[in-house]
Amino acid sequence: MEYKDYYKVLGVEKSASAEDIKKKYRKLAVQHHPDKNPGNKQSEEKFKTITEAYQVLGDKEKRKKYDELGSNWKQYEQGGFSGFDFGQSGRRRQQADFSDAYGEGDGFSDFFEAFFGGSGFRQQTRNIVRKGQDIHANTQLTLHEAFHGTIRMLQIHDSSIKVPIKPGVRDGQVLRLKGKGQQGRNGGESGDLLIKIEVLPDSLYKRSGNDISMNANIDFYTALLGGKLTLQTMKGKISIPMKGGSQSGSVLRLKGMGMPVYGKNETGNLLVKLQIVLPESLHEEEIELIRKAKEINEKHHID
Repeated sequence: MEYKDYYKVLGVEKSASAEDIKKKYRKLAVQHHPDKNPGNKQSEEKFKTITEAYQVLGDKEKRKKYDELGSNWKQYEQGGFSGFDFGQSGRRRQQADFSDAYGEGDGFSDFFEAFFGGSGFRQQTRNIVRKGQDIHANTQLTLHEAFHGTIRMLQIHDSSIKVPIKPGVRDGQVLRLKGKGQQGRNGGESGDLLIKIEVLPDSLYKRSGNDISMNANIDFYTALLGGKLTLQTMKGKISIPMKGGSQSGSVLRLKGMGMPVYGKNETGNLLVKLQIVLPESLHEEEIELIRKAKEINEKHHID
């Protein structure tokens, strides 16, 4: 059986006050709590160890007995712990108590069980302040809702919770609403509500980071001679001037017309890819003029 230096476990001096011990325990407990480190066995074991240390050092009588025990613990062990009233409960009872209080099944150390196990252990573990568990939820948004921001009403355990969502939220982003999770125990703070966002694909717009890209048709004459191009953007309909000679496949960058940056006063760009649309039918006069334009073009290139 290995001796446990509980002062070292909590990182406090032997002269530390009860208040200092409590503060240090709470800090370490929050850091290594299983709810904050899911699947991390190392943090889970650390949490058990610091909880065990606090069970002793946080109790005036147990701390006094622990200090009296000191480095002579081997003698007490060999002598059947004579002079120490530590209780008679065995390993099975201790593991059951620990499982009931923490949802774990490994129990405390042999050292603790041998010297500090007893009928009062269950009540002490029940009285430990614990933060409530987090609740996880999912919600879907259109790209327009992600652009402008929106509100969702979620049903959590028969309660409606209003969830404001800021503009610019990303697909896969997790929003945290503090205190909206499970209630804590023995005065502990409530857990949080974690909401994972899924932004649905849009048929007209594609998001890349904070930029939005779209395709825009431009008629043959405007592409050739210049003019104005009307676009339906996330912010509404706009009209932009076009220079003559626009090429199909070229991309216009409209600064500040893209996606809002979540939580910041910034905005991405709108990228517009041009697609020139040829007229489906031409009048004879139009055809003749185009032929003349072609002849003029060829003549200038020959000259």
